[in-house]
Amino acid sequence: MIGRETEALSPGQVLPPAFFAAGALPVARQLIGSYLCRQEGPGAPIQRWAIHETEAYTGPDDKACHAAKGLTDRTRVMFGPPGAWYIYLCYGVHWMANIVCERDGYPAAVLLRGAGPTDGPGKLTKGMVITALQNGSLATPATGLWIEAAPPVPDDEVLVTPRIGIGYAAEWVEKPFRFIWKKATHDLKPARWKPAANTQASQRKT
Repeated sequence: MIGRETEALSPGQVLPPAFFAAGALPVARQLIGSYLCRQEGPGAPIQRWAIHETEAYTGPDDKACHAAKGLTDRTRVMFGPPGAWYIYLCYGVHWMANIVCERDGYPAAVLLRGAGPTDGPGKLTKGMVITALQNGSLATPATGLWIEAAPPVPDDEVLVTPRIGIGYAAEWVEKPFRFIWKKATHDLKPARWKPAANTQASQRKT
């Protein structure tokens, strides 16, 4: 397993900025099974969806990472503190939710590709009403969008594959930076893999 940072956290504990400072690759793996939480306002119900698919974007040398093009108005958030949300619009249609990783000033992030009943990053943000309003905010209950710890998911339940949709990234195309929780995604059928039979999606009730 890449790191075991979540083992020191109790289930339900909010993941602190120090957790995300560990780096995009270990964070992407450790987020599998954790809970993405959304509360649209004070007193509103809290949605908690188990994260079941992530992708790591490891920094300016990673040709699939937005930071490969340097500091821009869009990527400025990535150069900020770990634990901040990097939300951007993809093809003018879907919001993509990423969490900033690494130390302050080093641009890396993890894309949340699937959580709860969703099988894609655009469906995830639509289902949780995540938009540019969360861009740059910290992942804390105070901002209405955060992540909570959960019991670690064993390695044999996690599929590691190359990232998808990055044909432009040269030698970085085949890097094994995508993590999929096979049990939780059984009924969702994400692209390019075949789930094991007789498994069920795992959900946590609020």
